[in-house]
This record gives sequence, structure tokens and C-alpha cells, in this order.
Amino acid sequence: MPRVLIIEDEVSIAELERDYLEVHGFASDIATSAEEGLSKVKSQSYDLILLDIMLPGMDGLELCKQLRESLDMDIPILMVTARKEDIDKIRGLDRGADDYIVKPFNPNELVARIKAHVSRYERLVQRGKEINVIQVDGLVIEQDSRRVLLHGEEKTFTAKEFDLLAFLATHPNRVFSKDHLFERIWGYDSMGDLTTVTVHIRKIREKIERTPSAPTFIETIWGVGYRFKKK
Repeated sequence: MPRVLIIEDEVSIAELERDYLEVHGFASDIATSAEEGLSKVKSQSYDLILLDIMLPGMDGLELCKQLRESLDMDIPILMVTARKEDIDKIRGLDRGADDYIVKPFNPNELVARIKAHVSRYERLVQRGKEINVIQVDGLVIEQDSRRVLLHGEEKTFTAKEFDLLAFLATHPNRVFSKDHLFERIWGYDSMGDLTTVTVHIRKIREKIERTPSAPTFIETIWGVGYRFKKK
């Protein structure tokens, strides 16, 4: 049974989310603060984290950053925000969130989004036994172990960052539109927008490009999309 950690300080909302998830076959735990959530992820295993941005003390954005950078967690993180401004969505994605949903939300949509992310992540981590390696100019992408190394130094990637990089790298010199990449990596059932692709491309470049503003691996084809350059 997949297990979800709900980090939400409004108990009534957290309990509603838990009830819907349990009806649909998910086990779930509730944490009402970032500190409590951090303690739980250190002691238990989860398949997805549902993380509210507005939390007492440490907010959800800082917690998301810690989960990705300090704990090196790559499980899906679905960020919950009460505001619709793009800046909040971008900040969440920038700190490692895979997706976001805006309050008030339809509980059935929330469950569908969680199912999609958990299912997609499980397929990725279970795919194959042999390590398929892509090597380009000091960049090494190990698809089955989901590792990225640059000149021998391992880089930390979120699940979606890795999926996006691996997809582009396995289709070198081919241009993909933002729409195509969004549908391929996030799925038709995702309710995000194309800003998600832009933010993830930027984060990938910051990790693998010598000069992110003048990329050599992932090129922008203006008016069309992106391509992974391989000689």
C-alpha cells in the first residue's frame, strides 16, 4: 500500500486529504509542521509528500529544499498553495517540487494527481536491471540507477528533473516543444502549466552547464522548444 505524508497545519484539511486517500487505497500520515514532517521522513519511508507552502515556523518551500538537498530525497513532492500567483508556483518548483495544486481543490483531482505521480515514479525506479548509460562530454547519465555525474561528481536531481534530462538525452539532436515535454514527463492528467517545463530546464542547466546562460548540453530553439545536443 503506497504511503503518503501529508504536511498541513490546518487539521481539518489534513484529515479530509487523509480520508480521501485512504478510501482510494493509500496509507497516510499527518504532520502539522515542517519540523514534525522532517522528523517523520527521517524515520519512515513514503512514496509521496503532500506539502503545504504556508506552515508555522519553517515554511513548505524551505522544507522542500531541505528534503531535496540535505536528505537527497527523490520521491514526488506535490506542493499545495492557497495563492494562484505564478511566482509561488515557480518558487515551489525551484526548490524541488514536482507539481503543485491550488486551494481550494477538488479532492478527486488531488487523489488522481497523487496516483499519477506515485505510479509514474514506481515505474521509473523499477524499470530494468542493467544500467543504461549515456555519456556526453563529461556528463554521465545512468538511467536505471537514476544517477547523474558531471566530470565524476554526482549531482542531485529531483525525480522530474532526472526524467526530463534523461528523455532529452535519449533523443539527442531532436527538438521538443514545451507542450510535448510537459505531456511526456508530467502526463496528460497533470493540471500544471508550461512554466513547469521552463523552471525544470533552468534547474537542470544550473547543475550540468558550465555557463547556464550559454548552455552547451540543452539548447533553446527559440519559438520551437529544446534539444539535447550531441555530436
